[in-house]
Amino acid sequence: MRQRYRPHVAVVRRLESEQLRPHEVAALRELFDAAWGGDSEEFNDQDWDHAVGGVHFIVEEGAAIVGHASVVERELQMSGHRLATGYVEAVATGPVHQRRGYGSAVMREVNRYIDETFRLGALATGRPGFYERLGWVVWKGPTFVRTDSGLVRTAEEDGNVLVRFTPASPELDTSAPISCDWRSGDVW
Repeated sequence: MRQRYRPHVAVVRRLESEQLRPHEVAALRELFDAAWGGDSEEFNDQDWDHAVGGVHFIVEEGAAIVGHASVVERELQMSGHRLATGYVEAVATGPVHQRRGYGSAVMREVNRYIDETFRLGALATGRPGFYERLGWVVWKGPTFVRTDSGLVRTAEEDGNVLVRFTPASPELDTSAPISCDWRSGDVW
């Protein structure tokens, strides 16, 4: 009798940053190194700092962590609105586990959390297509960062910022300017 193919079942766990155990942090850092290892911008300590302080979504296959995304709160401003925003960080799937639906599974959980918790979701990526098919929208307006000296243009991020409208989102013009709060490293 021929055996039927049974796909691996992935589990997405949700936990706060302070609930991460040391071995999970180590596994996540290995995952990020593998996912971004060949990229021109490797995952560094500042990237990790941006990913903590909120909620993590970890995809597990068996005992192995194969995917991740986190959501941290940031304030974005646009069209006269100051919105508490669920900002997505550190989205990764291990290279050998890509194209199996793990990234989509983790983002569906992220979307659900953002929809229930925030007035807006946002992220920055050089690969918008993946997120667009999951309900995210490219922000078409110019991008800025808010500093102590005022607004600073971040033209290199134009077209790379995506938003997710939630049931609590006000009506927004995606061609208007948008700004994020300043932070060290990648501001977006």
